[in-house]
Amino acid sequence: MVDQSQETAPSRPLLGITTTIPVEVALAAGFEPVDLNNRFIGDPHPAGLVAQAEELGLPATLCAWIKGIYAWCLRHPEVATIVGVTQGDCSNTHALMELLTLAGRRVLAFEYPHGRSAADLARHLAGLASALGTSLEAAEKVRRDLLPPRRGLARLDELTWRTGQVSGGENHLWLVSASDFEGDPLAFHARLGTFLREAGQRPSRTDGPRLGLLGVPPIMSGLHETLEQMGAAVVFNEVPRQFAMLPPPEGDDASLVAQYLRYTYPYDVFHRLADIERQVRLRRLDGLIHYTQTFCFRQMQDLALRSRLSLPMLTLEGDRVAPVDGRTRLRLEAFLEVLS
Repeated sequence: MVDQSQETAPSRPLLGITTTIPVEVALAAGFEPVDLNNRFIGDPHPAGLVAQAEELGLPATLCAWIKGIYAWCLRHPEVATIVGVTQGDCSNTHALMELLTLAGRRVLAFEYPHGRSAADLARHLAGLASALGTSLEAAEKVRRDLLPPRRGLARLDELTWRTGQVSGGENHLWLVSASDFEGDPLAFHARLGTFLREAGQRPSRTDGPRLGLLGVPPIMSGLHETLEQMGAAVVFNEVPRQFAMLPPPEGDDASLVAQYLRYTYPYDVFHRLADIERQVRLRRLDGLIHYTQTFCFRQMQDLALRSRLSLPMLTLEGDRVAPVDGRTRLRLEAFLEVLS
């Protein structure tokens, strides 16, 4: 994720996004995309942003991600246009968009069709392109331009689960950063190439329990590193891999509509389950950790995951921005003992 201490004045207008959107459309329109989740959690004091939002009146019984994004946006008026995903993500986004409108931002809505209809998705993509001042033809060209960095990320993912030369934490950070390519896909691709060359020189590591981390990116810090210290390896970051659109579509699937129909995060849990089951077999996983965010509707999907997935599963719930606490560490240790 972007190092905010090194930020410089943008050469293009900034476009805030509340979750992964078809970033190709934003880039085709000449915007520099800014994933508000990454900026919030990458802030030098993310817990202070949550506290600020509560001081302004947002309730304690509200997802900390929403509060952090709101406060971050108030501190960064240079992000003048924001796209909120109103179908396929957090329902609290609706109210967030209203508050940001009151704060003087231009706020646009985008939705992933509930029924995964290709025709509906194409219509919503066209609407977003029109609102941002571009076309789907221009966005398709950008999609092709983004294939090299996406292929590089697919290679990074393989170095995680095939050889262990890339850690689960490194995998997570690179893949979540693909939601906006840190605003500059060319620079991102160059940094990725350097990292892959360095990682390829590392010794392989394939010992210890092989874990999959399901659910939204955890707000708690150090989870991957804690598991690694305990001798386990996260070799599947479910949602970050979806943010990165891996693997890049080829052949008949090579279109913007097809790419975002394959994206599991905004659709029903059954589409997600099918993808998870494939990755469990491919990556030879020993166990699963399902992270859920406090006050998030996706907590209910834990029941569906447990009913369909046969591997041992530990459910973790996070609320505030904080390191892994002692209670969570004990639960992780007990879970790994069960696997071993």
